[in-house]
Amino acid sequence: MEPIILAYIGVGLMIGLAGIGSAIGVTIGGNASLGALKKTPDAFGNFLVLSALPGTQGLYGFMGYFILQGFLTPEISLAQAAAVFGAGLALGFVALLSAIKQGQVCANGIAAIGAGHNVFGNTLILAVFPELYAIIAFAATFLISASL
Repeated sequence: MEPIILAYIGVGLMIGLAGIGSAIGVTIGGNASLGALKKTPDAFGNFLVLSALPGTQGLYGFMGYFILQGFLTPEISLAQAAAVFGAGLALGFVALLSAIKQGQVCANGIAAIGAGHNVFGNTLILAVFPELYAIIAFAATFLISASL
């Protein structure tokens, strides 16, 4: 197998897994919003922000491509391709899981807001914790690309 194929598989996993995680996360938040809107239609703005938050992990996967695209040449070495594959796999899986978990945190906050509790700010703060690990994985991708 040519090294470039390994690198492209890593980039594909990165973008695909991060996008899948975001799609699942925003769906979890969106479903919770629809239920909460029946009780609290005035809080749509809060529900919108909390539902959209897990979408950022997909953007990290997409930005990872731009960081690594300079190495996607036919002359890439096996070591460089393995690094691109590893970085893509790591960012993809971390973004997948953090988006799903963040969607669950946001859904719980949406349900609480729908029940009449004032927890929008608290939910935003708690939802940042799963996002932090996606940011760390994105930073690791950047550092790996800098070392190539």
